[in-house]
Order: sequence, then C-alpha cells, then structure tokens
Amino acid sequence: MNGSKSRPESVEGVQETPRSRVAGYLRDIPRSGIRDFFDIVSTRKDVISLGIGEPDFVTPWHIRESAIVALDRGATTYTSNRGLIELRRSIAAYLRRSFGVEYDPETEVLITVGVSEALDLAVRALLEPGDEVLYHEPCFVSYRPEILFARGVPVSVSTRREDGFRLTREMLEARVTPRTKALLLNFPTNPTGATLTRGDVEGIAAFARRHDLIVITDEIYSELTYDGERLSVASVPGMKERTIFLHGFSKGWAMTGFRLGYACAPAELSEAMMKIHQYIMMCAPILSQKAALEALKSDFDTGEMRSSYEKRRNFICAALNEAGLPCHVPQGAFYVFPYIGDYGLTSKDFALRLLDEENVACVPGSAFGPCGEGFLRCCYATDLEDIKTATTRIGRFVSRLRKR
Repeated sequence: MNGSKSRPESVEGVQETPRSRVAGYLRDIPRSGIRDFFDIVSTRKDVISLGIGEPDFVTPWHIRESAIVALDRGATTYTSNRGLIELRRSIAAYLRRSFGVEYDPETEVLITVGVSEALDLAVRALLEPGDEVLYHEPCFVSYRPEILFARGVPVSVSTRREDGFRLTREMLEARVTPRTKALLLNFPTNPTGATLTRGDVEGIAAFARRHDLIVITDEIYSELTYDGERLSVASVPGMKERTIFLHGFSKGWAMTGFRLGYACAPAELSEAMMKIHQYIMMCAPILSQKAALEALKSDFDTGEMRSSYEKRRNFICAALNEAGLPCHVPQGAFYVFPYIGDYGLTSKDFALRLLDEENVACVPGSAFGPCGEGFLRCCYATDLEDIKTATTRIGRFVSRLRKR
C-alpha cells in the first residue's frame, strides 16, 4: 500500500455514471449572444461592422503618454487593494462635480477591473441564495448571468419601444416581491440608448425606499447623454445610502483596453466588495490607474466625441427609418435599436442574412433578452462613411424582403 486512496471497484454489469465536471447552474447559462455572433463575423472579409460597442476614437494621446511615462519610471507594482488614493480622490471630485454626489475616497471608492468586475462584486456582496434582483430588458448581456453567478434570481422588467424603452415605478411595482433585494439600472442603456426623465428617476428612488431595496446603477454611458438631463439615482436625496454607483473609463474616455472601472458605495457595502476583490483580483493594473488619473486630472472634455456620435446618431436613425426599419431616436450611448419584426424573420435570422447577403454586421436583439426579439442593435461608434454604406446596404436588403 502506498497510502493513496484506491478507486472503488465498479460492480460487474453496472455502468458507473461519471460525475459532471461543470457546475449545474453554469450549464444552463448561454454564451454571450454578442460574442457568439461575432465569432461568425470574424470568419468573413470586408464586413462593415455596426456591432461591437466600442468607441472608434483612440484614447487621447496625453492619457496614453501618462501610461508610457509611468512605465518608464517603473510603475510595475501592486497598488492598494482599493486602488491608488490619488485616483480615488480624483474620482470623488469628479462625481461631486458631475453628479452632485459626495463619496469618501478612503472608505467608499473601490477601483476595479472594468465595470464588469464592479458589478460582479456588487451582486456577490449583496445577495444570499434566492434573493431576487429586478432589472430592465432589453439590457446588456452580462446582467442576468452575473445575478445567477451570485446565486440570485434575476427578475426582468420588459420595456417597450412605444415608451422609448423607459422604466417607470409602475412597471417595477408590478414585479416586486417580498424576496426582492436589489434593483439594477443602466441609463443611458445598452442596447436601446434610452434615458430617464427626472420624474422617472425620482419615482424609481421612491420605489426603492418603499421596498427597502439596494439600487445598483451602471453609469458607464452617462458622459454620452445627448438630450435631456444627466441625472443619477444616487443624487436623489436619501438614495446615496442605498445605492452602489458603478462607472468607468471605457466609453466616455475611449479607454476600453485599459479595463478600468470603479464602484462607489456606503462604507459597509464597499468593504464587503473590497474583500472579494482583494482575494480574486488583488488590485487593478497600476498603469491603467495612472492613465485614468491623467484622464481626470486633465479635465478631458468628452464633448467632441459626444458631438460626433450625435451627428452619426441623427444620420443612422433617419436612414433606417427611411429604409423601413422603425427606429426611435436614442438619447444616450451609441446604439440604435430598430424594429425588424414586420419582415417575418427572427432577429438572429435577419442579422445572419444581412451579414450573408450584404456584409453588414449587426447584433440580433434577442441577445439582450426575450423582449429584444424583433429588433436589431446597430452601433454607430464607427466611421460615418461606413455608416452611410451600411445603411444603403440595409435598405437594399429590406427592399428585397418586401418583394418576397
């Protein structure tokens, strides 16, 4: 005997059933509908992509240069688990200036690896198995899986194009239960570009207070608000104490590859999130933190990018409506969400045929939840000339569908 455990002998004539190597809850979660579709796109040549939601601007030079200089000076170490204190102070100052919300950089600000990690930390710090989280659809593909990863129960609230994909208190009241613990918001929204009115935000805040809910607000597109007021639920009186504010640098500063986000929350929640972050991530990369510090210290104006996106938005909405795809005008982010339900195809079939016949890539609306079926997500964070060519091809494709 060598002391090791021997494998139990199988009984003759009885076939052993091998144990699954994958957790059961994970087997039922589908792959990202966006990435699955673009695995197909990657096999094609000369495709005009209105797909991946990434700014077509290069990160401004002074931000890139700050990372280069930091590297040259030997910034290759870990930072505090919470992140560089200088960056946390700059974030607190930015949020005070831009959103009217005060956060203590010592205890209420946590630097994360993108907003995706920040959301993961938030739901894991909040949820017990079986706790319900309300969220609105159509929505970013990560929201439902992130809640499931934390052993929570996702409860969707469907929004409608007739209402501009807004979310109201009445819609939430119809879905809340005694097991509801949190509400997840994202306005401006991916994939619809929807925003909320002040009345909507105040109504949602009153709903959260009435039902004693924590609100997780994903503000990643807030700098890309074209019309109306830029208002966060965290700024409503009485809401900072029950809000986890998530934000980052990917969209407004064109820093997707730096993978840097942050979470601001009351000290107790922030500490719980930091514990998880401490063990699974240690800290966000120091070079990305240095670059983000420069982005905030230089008071970089996102207005040029926003103005460019707004011009593209106006063009693509008009072109799609003219082509026969009804399209509401989004008030934020850089997506349009035209309705394709009149042509007898599922959103996936429509997108695949458009790709096959016209070499234009858009994302099927079904990737963003069941109520996204019948729609197509088109990202206009790409060159205007490409958008013009793409919409011409889409119009040609729709014209052929009408004749069949």
